[in-house]
Amino acid sequence: MIDKDEFKDKWKFEIKNLNYKELLELHFILRDEIKKKWNRVLPFNEEITDRWEKAKYLGFGEGSSIYDSSIVIGDVKVGKNTWIGPFTILDGNGGKLEIGDNCSISAGVQVYTHDSVNWAVSGGKESYETGDVSIGNNCYIGPYAIVSKGVKIGNEVIIGAHSLVNKDIPSGKKAYGIPIQIK
Repeated sequence: MIDKDEFKDKWKFEIKNLNYKELLELHFILRDEIKKKWNRVLPFNEEITDRWEKAKYLGFGEGSSIYDSSIVIGDVKVGKNTWIGPFTILDGNGGKLEIGDNCSISAGVQVYTHDSVNWAVSGGKESYETGDVSIGNNCYIGPYAIVSKGVKIGNEVIIGAHSLVNKDIPSGKKAYGIPIQIK
């Protein structure tokens, strides 16, 4: 795990006094250091933001983190030691969205508590369909999976990449595909 305080102390600066050239130079320095230390290259905003601070700001449990590129809307609660990957969408506008402890929500995952299809095709005459979503403890959701409104995912569940989760998944199961298959 990254030592946040060491990282912050090493890279303190006053951004208001930086011009474009200096900002670009800072980006190259950070990029090179991150590549050297963690063998990865991140978008600039991810280099200068603190995933743990954002999680704390959002009221997530201790030890959880969320990338700056992720979107959180509405009533979203996340437990302890949960990792929310880059470019995720956690949309709790239609109800409660709860994610348990020790979960890994991979890059590009989208979780919705509402569905606007009927509203859109009716020209706004129909209302959104809504439903709470819960994801248990110790779950893994693979990259680019979509979790639909009203779904309950139990504990210790593995969801495969690019899956469409549109029904409940009991604890201890593996699920993947479109339509979702539970094993």
